Amino acid sequence: MNRSARNTAMHDTLVGCAGWSLSSAHAAAFGNGASALQRYATRLSVVEINSSFYRPHRAATYARWASVVPAGFRFSVKFPQTISHQLRLSGAAPLLDPFLEAAQQLGGKLGALLLQLSPSLAYDGRVASSFLRALRRRTTARMACEPRHASWFSEAADAMLRTHDVARVAANPARFPLAAWPGGTRSWSYWRWHGQPRMYYGRYGEPALRKLAGDLAERDASGEAWMIFDNTADGSAVPDALCLQALLREKPDA
Repeated sequence: MNRSARNTAMHDTLVGCAGWSLSSAHAAAFGNGASALQRYATRLSVVEINSSFYRPHRAATYARWASVVPAGFRFSVKFPQTISHQLRLSGAAPLLDPFLEAAQQLGGKLGALLLQLSPSLAYDGRVASSFLRALRRRTTARMACEPRHASWFSEAADAMLRTHDVARVAANPARFPLAAWPGGTRSWSYWRWHGQPRMYYGRYGEPALRKLAGDLAERDASGEAWMIFDNTADGSAVPDALCLQALLREKPDA
């Protein structure tokens, strides 16, 4: 890996977790704060709000979260399951307004919107384009999409995502070979590692994270890369995030 690639990864990769829960085993790695979110934000620069998938949050709640983190901190907010899984993007435009109006109370700390699709949702260019046009009429926020059906990993689907400036998530474990790598827009990238060998559980450990650091440096994209650890069920996300953060800060080889 060359020096410039490593420097790009170090400065442009934001590392965080799906949620800001901190176990007592890792609390000492973080600074002081009046809440878990404040303590989390002393070490990590981004967080994914997954609870918005299950239930709506009040605008005041988003505003409060934004008020307790540093200026450079960023949130990613997951779309509600009513949009992604129940309506399956079709006719979902009316539900965008209450979701976005609340999430936009994060202000400049709203870094991204995350749309995770059902594994059974096949690519339909008409439905997907209609949904994304409706979204783009309402917001210019960055957006990442994690499709989980094979039909989304095609040239047509990738071109459609690029048209709407949407990043296709690079996932681990990957259901299909292309799912391991970013797609869609090349302006930034969004990576989600869900745990292995069991979803949402288990440490990746330094060897896997060292390879990931290299992949992030060599990525085919400009701008930022967001790396989110979703292996939260047993508390593995936090140590993996801190380990990757340290690896990205290592001095490059001479």
